[in-house]
Amino acid sequence: MKIIKQDNILVVKGKDRGKTGKVERVILEKNKLVVTGVNVAKRHEKPRSKAKPGGVVDFPAPLKAENVMLICPSCDKATRIGYKRLESGKRVRICKKCSNTIAGIKK
Repeated sequence: MKIIKQDNILVVKGKDRGKTGKVERVILEKNKLVVTGVNVAKRHEKPRSKAKPGGVVDFPAPLKAENVMLICPSCDKATRIGYKRLESGKRVRICKKCSNTIAGIKK
């Protein structure tokens, strides 16, 4: 998956189209992402103790990774992601629009 934790993303499909957020968690097995403030669902929980009262709890549900695009930190546009090898041999993610490197170097 080309999107990693702490990336800023834009939702391009679904009920939350146009919303942006930061990736909290990546679920590689299911090709899904959990993003703050996007795809918020409600869960009814029973009271467990006095410290954990019951009620309706909001939580961010996972999104399909193909429904989001990365926002490039340098040009602030939603973009596709490419890869480039540096002279040192490391693989780096690049923005397809401005060709600048994106943080989060892959090995």
